[in-house]
Amino acid sequence: MIAMGETNVGSSVGSSVETNSEANIERDAAGKGEANAEAEAEMDAGMARSPGGGAESAAHGAGAAHHTHGPARDAEWDVVVVGAGAAGLNAALVLARARRRVAVIDGGAPRNAPADRMHGFLSRDGMPPAALLEVGRTELAAYGAELINGRATEITPDLGVRLAGGPELRARRVLVATGLRDELPDLPGLRERWGRDLLHCPYCHGYEVRDRPLGVLGSHPGSVHQALLLRQWSDDVVLFPHRLDPSDEERERLAARGVRIAEGTVKRLVVDDDRLRGVELAEGHVVPRAAVFVFPRMVPHDTLLTALGCARNEDGWVRTDTSGRTSVPGVWAAGNVADPRAQVVTAAGMGAAAAFALNLDLVEEDVERAVAERRATVGAHR
Repeated sequence: MIAMGETNVGSSVGSSVETNSEANIERDAAGKGEANAEAEAEMDAGMARSPGGGAESAAHGAGAAHHTHGPARDAEWDVVVVGAGAAGLNAALVLARARRRVAVIDGGAPRNAPADRMHGFLSRDGMPPAALLEVGRTELAAYGAELINGRATEITPDLGVRLAGGPELRARRVLVATGLRDELPDLPGLRERWGRDLLHCPYCHGYEVRDRPLGVLGSHPGSVHQALLLRQWSDDVVLFPHRLDPSDEERERLAARGVRIAEGTVKRLVVDDDRLRGVELAEGHVVPRAAVFVFPRMVPHDTLLTALGCARNEDGWVRTDTSGRTSVPGVWAAGNVADPRAQVVTAAGMGAAAAFALNLDLVEEDVERAVAERRATVGAHR
């Protein structure tokens, strides 16, 4: 497999990320919408408590809401955010506006770097991904947040964030928004065309290649669904099963939808004059295509989280509650490191939801400490 993407980066992919499933999109919108709604409701109600409270999932522990995490008062930062994509930057923005001391570690290799434009983000449709991040950095600087170019190598149990060849940042809380990497099938031409005319997300790129001859490389069990979905954008869609063997039911659905199947093993993508011309099969036949969609294997950059002992869900991804809280006290996760379906706009919302929860958790700790100090002072004067 060809791996695309690096660690400590943003949470967006291509132009944006999801698994090309209507059901997944609905679940994503509902789940993340609930996360924002819950956090906003708590903030508006003025609740000085940790999000989730008694309703928090068992995975996070009954006592997690009131745990004193890390070095607390002696910490250099209220929150260290690892990853400077949409999730990380938006979280940092919300936290900085809440007058928290925030540092953002930027690894400088966003997952969507190969894409020219991102789409499906209200008011930012068609904006280059790099331009979005630059605007975000500028906005953060205006609120006093600190951006640190570097790579986090470890989060210690007391919430110190160690940098490669650099210092250790001491934090009261840590948010990990390191995204994921896309592993592509190891075929000639794929790496070079990724994000250009080798694409993943129909919602991100489908409109730009509408009414053109499209192909789907059978690299994943979801490739059949991807081909059925792409038929919405073009009446000329060909599925290249490659090493995938669609069932009889899937073949019937493809035929009914008007998707053709080009049997045989794919040899390579045919590129001429820096443009995709077609897909060459092993026997030498070339099927002309203007763009090809592929379902990459998505691998989260979650080493920082798993090394801490963060629990995983049944799909192997780090388990979080709706605010992004992990099973390790004081540690949150947002964006594609926790949810492969998250688009850029969704990841930004996940970052905001995590920021609300982080600030509320810090407020609870601040209140508890203030009460303890007040009681000690009052007791000393009796």
